[in-house]
Amino acid sequence: MLVARVGGELRDLAHVLADGDEVEPVTAQEQDGLDVLRHSAAHVLAQAVQQVNPDAKLGIGPPVRDGFYYDFDVAEPFTPDDLKALEKVMQKIVNEGQTFVRREISDDDALTELSDEPYKCELIGLKGGSAGDKAEGADVEVGGAQLTIYDNVRRDGTRAWGDLCRGPHVPTTKVLGNAFKVMRSAAAYWRGSEKNPQLQRIYGTAWPTKDDLKAYLDRLAEAEKRDHRKLGAELDLYSFPDEIGSGMAVFHPKGGVIKREMEDYVRRRHIEEGFDYVGTPHISKDGLFHTSGHLPYYADTMFPPMELEHAEYRLKAMNCPMHNLIFRSRGRSYRELPLRFFEFGSVYRYEKSGVVHGLTRVRAMTQDDSHSYVTPEQAPAEVEHLLDFVTGLLRDFGLDDYYFELSTRDEDGEKADKFIGSAEQWETATKVLEETAGKYGVDLVPDPGGAAFYGPKISVQARDAIGRTWQMSTIQYDFNQPERFGLEYQASDGSRQQPVMIHSAKFGSIERFIGVLVEHYAGAFPVWLSPVQVLAIPVADEYNDYLWDVLSQMKAKGIRIELDESDDRFPKKIRNASKSKVPFILIAGEEDRAAGAVSFRYRDGSQKNGVPIADAIAEVLAAVESRAQV
Repeated sequence: MLVARVGGELRDLAHVLADGDEVEPVTAQEQDGLDVLRHSAAHVLAQAVQQVNPDAKLGIGPPVRDGFYYDFDVAEPFTPDDLKALEKVMQKIVNEGQTFVRREISDDDALTELSDEPYKCELIGLKGGSAGDKAEGADVEVGGAQLTIYDNVRRDGTRAWGDLCRGPHVPTTKVLGNAFKVMRSAAAYWRGSEKNPQLQRIYGTAWPTKDDLKAYLDRLAEAEKRDHRKLGAELDLYSFPDEIGSGMAVFHPKGGVIKREMEDYVRRRHIEEGFDYVGTPHISKDGLFHTSGHLPYYADTMFPPMELEHAEYRLKAMNCPMHNLIFRSRGRSYRELPLRFFEFGSVYRYEKSGVVHGLTRVRAMTQDDSHSYVTPEQAPAEVEHLLDFVTGLLRDFGLDDYYFELSTRDEDGEKADKFIGSAEQWETATKVLEETAGKYGVDLVPDPGGAAFYGPKISVQARDAIGRTWQMSTIQYDFNQPERFGLEYQASDGSRQQPVMIHSAKFGSIERFIGVLVEHYAGAFPVWLSPVQVLAIPVADEYNDYLWDVLSQMKAKGIRIELDESDDRFPKKIRNASKSKVPFILIAGEEDRAAGAVSFRYRDGSQKNGVPIADAIAEVLAAVESRAQV
């Protein structure tokens, strides 16, 4: 047991109980316990930094997914050698078995005690401010809560170090054992704003056991092999030219094949599912986004306005407002509903440079964005229709391990003010999503406070080949935009009624989906998605013409082909083909030509010889049709 849950609140094991307190043990096997373990490791890291460099000023040090970080203001950035040295100092602190001791302190006394820590003093000054003023991960409560300092106390009772912190912490540093590691450092702006000083952030990880740490490091190593940025360059799929700008990709011909196959697939599937294809501009007067309600909620992630003809315009960050204008362009009857619009909409979001990451977090993206306009009575069936669509799509792309996440509004927390609409509207919308998702027999995980400002959503969280979770398709119930745009349809009784709008994105961002697929398959795509499906390698140049004849027959059937006519020797061509991750390598020598056959070499290194040309074509076509992974 690391800490306890007392009356629902996490407390140190040294917490003094009152009569009637309900106590529940918390271990590192649950997320709360793991977060406490990592938070304590962050304190040990900060202690080590100030032990090595007493002039270092402390920022914040929260637990994060799979680890922790701590920010420091130091004269010089940390080097890899610095990080190795810090890890050794941390281990010494851990071995000393220092105790974490909680101490209450007044605001004035804290400002005096921490007068040499300007960032901590700033946080104390924010303590009485709004939640929006607080630095993410800061260890200071808002709203006038009691300040506390956690001292690290040696076995002889002397104080080794201390930090402003609301806790709780593990009992002693011994709990950390040797199951932690300092990972890397990076620059980070104080409180996430470019207007503030740039600090140095050290990332680390901590786990309950050494075996857990090793398993995590093994997963990281595998993830590094699958990094879509590295594989994208190796396989010549896409790149991120500095001349264009951060967060914007260009697709090379081979990457363009994957993108086109995805677009062709999802366009066909939308038409099959009753959607009408529409198109909208990349830019609009910014008043449109005020009408929709997106400004000011998303102003920070929209590109700045530009003035044209005495009006302000913005690059669009979402397609829904323009789809609403298409719906409103003429009168609508209940007989037209559900009315479904779909487009490949290019949208632009000003993500901060620190979070831009390859294809999975970009500033320019293409969404397979759709909006269904339905009567309130039709909403449950439409949500089910969309869930069938998105789960079928994920299975077709090999992502068949997933769960649902239900994002709702924050009823009375820090973010409560961001949500619009009545409690009754939210209750109705949430109930529709929850009951419909419940039909699918998969886990439904609550995400309170994670909804869009206009309504709740279901997101499909898919696990990839190495167990990582990615948010993929989303379905959102919107009762606000129809009202804001004055959308109406004529009901069967002749009255004018307001439709419900349901947003859905199947890929979400096509760019992001491609990045996930590259990592899921480690670049070895199923045959139907492979940029080159058959690569032919002659045993000698004299068999080039024979192979071109075979490849021409394949190309006529829609198979994507290539012939290696380079000057490389045959063994090197085979090695190069293996690195390219092409599913079928076609080999021909004299025996094959004489028999009107070819030899297949597969990605796993196995080989099948003497395959008649017609059978070879049929095998490739069957693999394409079945979306097989060979």
